[in-house]
Amino acid sequence: MKNLLLIFSLIIFTGSTITAQEYVYFGAKGGVNLSNMNSDNFADNSIRTGFHLGLLAEFPLGNRFSLQPEILYSTQGTEAEVILLGSSPRQTEYKLDYIQVPVLVKIFLIKSLSIEAGPSFNFLVNEKIDGEETDFGSSFEFGGALGASYKFRGGFFGSARYIYGFTDAFDRENYDDNINNNGFQLGVGFMF
Repeated sequence: MKNLLLIFSLIIFTGSTITAQEYVYFGAKGGVNLSNMNSDNFADNSIRTGFHLGLLAEFPLGNRFSLQPEILYSTQGTEAEVILLGSSPRQTEYKLDYIQVPVLVKIFLIKSLSIEAGPSFNFLVNEKIDGEETDFGSSFEFGGALGASYKFRGGFFGSARYIYGFTDAFDRENYDDNINNNGFQLGVGFMF
């Protein structure tokens, strides 16, 4: 909870220090997630199709730069053949749902096309392994995002982004292996 308050304070502080700009844009977005997880104990794994949905703000920092904090609900995970000691691989489905708070710097290559990158502060809100609710997941994940977005006329935009979790998705006391989230987010949205 302290981490969440710190992040929101940072976003509010950053927004209040950008007073020289005339406009602050607000918007909503949603789309599809194609997520996966990496682990040395996975013999084979496949992409989990999920979704993301949330709100964003864009603070222009000049003609070519903007700061864009977001708050997203994001469903992630994978389906994997897990190798356990002394047994054959077992098919396991991981479903992890997060509140993601990416804070992205946008660089406009042209008026409508931008690249974006920045950290993402991810808070685990729901977790299921093979359909059963569990509490093996790490409550906080530090990640990053890298992507591009294109603004259309009328306030609509599209975005494509690669996301990666730098910290373990599961607590070390429950898993002796590094398991990291990764994947793509393809979305559309509208700026007010």
